[in-house]
Amino acid sequence: MPETQAPQPLKGLRVVEFTHMVMGPTCGMVLADMGAEVIKVEPVDGDRTRRLLGAGAGFFPMFNRNKKSIGIDLHQPEGAEAARRLCESADVVAENFKPGTMEKYGLDYASLSAKDPRVIYVSHKGFLPGPYDHRTALDEVVQMMGGLAYMTGRPGDPLRAGTSVNDIMGGLFGAIGALGALIQRGITGRGMEVQSALYENNVFLMGQHMLQYAMTGKHPAPMPARDNPWAVYDVFTVKDGEQIFLAAVSDAQWQTFCGALGFADLEAEPELATNNQRVQQRPRLLATLRERLATRSATDLAAAMEQAGLPFAPIRRPEDLFDDEHLLATGGLADITLPDGDKAGQQVKTTLFPITMDGNRLGVRLQPPRLGEHSRELLAAAGYSHAQIDDLQRRAVVS
Repeated sequence: MPETQAPQPLKGLRVVEFTHMVMGPTCGMVLADMGAEVIKVEPVDGDRTRRLLGAGAGFFPMFNRNKKSIGIDLHQPEGAEAARRLCESADVVAENFKPGTMEKYGLDYASLSAKDPRVIYVSHKGFLPGPYDHRTALDEVVQMMGGLAYMTGRPGDPLRAGTSVNDIMGGLFGAIGALGALIQRGITGRGMEVQSALYENNVFLMGQHMLQYAMTGKHPAPMPARDNPWAVYDVFTVKDGEQIFLAAVSDAQWQTFCGALGFADLEAEPELATNNQRVQQRPRLLATLRERLATRSATDLAAAMEQAGLPFAPIRRPEDLFDDEHLLATGGLADITLPDGDKAGQQVKTTLFPITMDGNRLGVRLQPPRLGEHSRELLAAAGYSHAQIDDLQRRAVVS
């Protein structure tokens, strides 16, 4: 079904976002993907993520599709005024700047809600209000202090997760809060402020391990060194150095596993009959499996596991996902045009929001915008004349 037939449940909703990096833009992207008109207010020289290299090179095109861009210098009084006029037409205002920044420009919740009690204001911060809220937070910072790096790394070697997990999750929670506030506004007629924070996101992720400690009295071990509840639940290096994850997490799966891979002798061992027995024998069992699997190809093992209905996974790199048959067949990837850098104008594929609505994926309606691509359109709609817009652009108040 064409992307244009995907539902747009938030069509007609206007969002003005003052965001940068990943957390705030993720919130805006979620609302935009569901049909909202999302206006990204950038500095006149552009969101700095447009120019990031290395691991940050994909930030802007990933999290800013389906948005309009206007460049405004908030430091100039005319720029702050233009931003406030934009916000007068907004249902939702989102930001992720350090505490106190938006107040300087009359763009904080107290200022905007005094004029429009219906406005919903979503703040994305490092910490919710409290003793830490003055600190500068990064995904790395909260992963280290919130237990995630400890749980991910090997003992004595804390390691951050391999993606911007808290930034992305913070934006998702911000969007969830905005949707809840919209429903409440439909009942009461009043908006509210919603706050989302990196640290609290991370602590939420750690809740299962905190309760594990509360229930067992044992310190949760980092994932690479944990007391595994299943004997066959690991990555195996096989023929030609390839790797594959294989698992059998029940007695029935163990029997199927042995049958599928030709390990009748292991299935017949009384010491391996139950899951708990296999866990007790795990070092010996894994050593045997590694030896036997070393000469078999990952492709053959995957075929055997899939035919048997057992859990398995090839070990892939991010670039491998561009050719994933499932994503290609189900429309999980969509074309976008890069707006910046040496490859500006080049078409590439991006991942879509991982839900369906009415059986459809939420597609790309607007390409990641060029800086200021919609400035004139938006300012004219806010009541500025063509001459006024020309003057603002000439004086670099807007771009």
